Amino acid sequence: MSLPPPPFSSLTDAFGRPLRDLRISVTDRCNLRCTYCMPAEIFGPDYAFLPRTELLTFEEIERLAAAFVALGVEKLRLTGGEPLLRRDLPDLVARLTRLEGVQDIALTTNGLLLPRLAAPLKAAGLQRVTVSIDSLDPDIFGRMNGLGTHPDRVLDGIEAALQAGLGVKVNTVVQRGVNDAGLRDLWLALRGKAVVRFIEFMDVGNHNGWNMDAVVPSCEVLARLSEDGLGSEFVPAQANYRGEVAARHRGAQGHEVGLISSVTAPFCGDCSRARLSAVGILYTCLFAGSGTDLRAPLRTGASGDDLRTQIANVWQIRRDRYSEERGEVTQRRKVEMSHIGG
Repeated sequence: MSLPPPPFSSLTDAFGRPLRDLRISVTDRCNLRCTYCMPAEIFGPDYAFLPRTELLTFEEIERLAAAFVALGVEKLRLTGGEPLLRRDLPDLVARLTRLEGVQDIALTTNGLLLPRLAAPLKAAGLQRVTVSIDSLDPDIFGRMNGLGTHPDRVLDGIEAALQAGLGVKVNTVVQRGVNDAGLRDLWLALRGKAVVRFIEFMDVGNHNGWNMDAVVPSCEVLARLSEDGLGSEFVPAQANYRGEVAARHRGAQGHEVGLISSVTAPFCGDCSRARLSAVGILYTCLFAGSGTDLRAPLRTGASGDDLRTQIANVWQIRRDRYSEERGEVTQRRKVEMSHIGG
């Protein structure tokens, strides 16, 4: 039996967590094959990606985003796969910018196409980008991205975003014995350009070979960034808002570093994020095994009220807290990160 939606301002899940953030995947395709997301041995030349007709249209994304915003969502983030592969993406950004109630529109990208798209995206209303780069060492980065792509291409994308006036954050996934030796070099090179964030290696999807031995705890990352190897030059910074995923610290020169510690310090208790796949499946957790189809009702004539009610019903009974339960449920099958972004 469906539950009547509560007043929009008070919509919370079973643990009292509000709905504030929506991540919208616009494609399942990517122009890299990062080992922790889309390993080349699985996502090879013969891999069957989604046909264009299966993807939500821009009009459908706009309608669904409007329903989420009416239920309390304030921040929208476009993801993929690699979202910059979606044709005419600035047109979608312009549509979403016009939604009343949206306070922030951002995008997560590998940065390769930013030299061409940063300016038109900014003109359309995009405010921020988060760019992934896991090493400045060409050999290490080439192995991690699966295609031998040089890090200079990502650095060029970061520069293009900065020149366009976009806010920039940098994400680095840390894996022991893979890229952890170069963390300080990356921090020193980029801290003056962007907020650098280091992410503990997570067991997203089903194919990245995750194991706990490959996780470098965030406290160890912080120590590696400091001159004395103890982390003593960093002081904690106040969180900007409830649900901020990165624990922020400031170094002696005022540069900010973020630590995303989903494994060693889970933040499920404040998670306010919903995720919409490129085919319109609503997932309430990055590690979810299944979701709710919103494309079908959308394409069969559902009204705005119908969509809002369905979304509210899903959120009200949400109980996801995978990172807090990881030891008990690690082996369950999960949606691929390339389907719903990070």
